[in-house]
Amino acid sequence: MSSRIRVVVAKPGLDGHDRGAKVVARALRDAGMEVIYTGLHQTPEQIVETAIQEDADAVGLSVLSGAHMTLFRRVLELLAERDARDVVVFGGGIIPEADIPELEQIGVAKIFTPGATTQAIVEWVRGNIAQPVG
Repeated sequence: MSSRIRVVVAKPGLDGHDRGAKVVARALRDAGMEVIYTGLHQTPEQIVETAIQEDADAVGLSVLSGAHMTLFRRVLELLAERDARDVVVFGGGIIPEADIPELEQIGVAKIFTPGATTQAIVEWVRGNIAQPVG
């Protein structure tokens, strides 16, 4: 049993730009976390299935397509349906500041906007995701 934080990094929807997601995934991995990167064009259903199969502590979503409200909401709904509300959802991408309060209200723990450093993301994950016991 692993005692490292397990994070699924995912690119939901039709957005084909994954450089930022890969940079974040590598930074989390280099910080000692177990990272599962799902690849491009994942459906919310695929992301949630991966999170459950991998016993993830968190899901980090990268959305640049403008569909963030729909995609984040659906991932949270599916996690709730699968009795996995304990999986922390955070994300980043091209997300207008005006949308962040609503995303937080529906259950997104943190949104990182362009310019966020990998160090800030790593520190937030370490400080806000429960360290597994094992």
